Amino acid sequence: MNQPLLELQKLSLSYHTMEGEVAALSDITFSVHEGEFVAVVGPSGCGKSTILNLICGLLPIEKGDIYFRGERLAKGSPLNIGYMLQKDHLFEWRTVYKNILLGLEIRHMKTAEHLARADALIEQYGLSAFRDSRPSQLSGGMRQRAALIRTLVLDPDLMLLDEPFSALDYQTRLSVADDIGTILRSSGKTAVLVTHDISEAVSMADRVIVLTPRPARVQSIIPISLSLGDAPRTPMASRNAPDFKTYFNLIWKELHTDA
Repeated sequence: MNQPLLELQKLSLSYHTMEGEVAALSDITFSVHEGEFVAVVGPSGCGKSTILNLICGLLPIEKGDIYFRGERLAKGSPLNIGYMLQKDHLFEWRTVYKNILLGLEIRHMKTAEHLARADALIEQYGLSAFRDSRPSQLSGGMRQRAALIRTLVLDPDLMLLDEPFSALDYQTRLSVADDIGTILRSSGKTAVLVTHDISEAVSMADRVIVLTPRPARVQSIIPISLSLGDAPRTPMASRNAPDFKTYFNLIWKELHTDA
């Protein structure tokens, strides 16, 4: 197999508080290949989001290494990473269109080429009729779609998704996860999704990385190969696969097995 796009090698991290040192991660090792969709699941508070923050440089690497395209990351290493958070962080005083352009403005990338890409994505993902609307006029699903377009317009090499559907009601969450999962697969983006939802992980990911309780270690890495026949690999189609429940139960057991 080709060299991984992203490699984490023996990452460990502790938080230092007035009460002392709290171990958050212990020897986290896994890789992600270009075009792959990887989900990370684990108990609440085990450090899933901490891993994403280390990858994108929001937290300094304390112990271990991260490699991107074979190059070891150091403080200040330039990376083109898109990060979708639990909240869409759209600004009410800006229209949907101007929210989508925010990243381009911050990076001084408002070129004709990038503006054309923004227009194409808005059209492709069904927000043309809302480009001049305010975020409050959009449904939760549309807001997340706008947040995704804001990220995709920068053409990131890697997408990090930190429970981006958790603030939505269940029905909307299913629809938006299907929407965004399909968009990312069709665009060939490499993605790492952090979620506590096993069904979401199985339906969206090529592999699922199961973490132990804190300090998080890699309990297991489970490749997902669903029987879909001729159906395209979309999250909703995956949920209907005959072996979906088998993967769900396997990951459930891994989460409830002591490492």
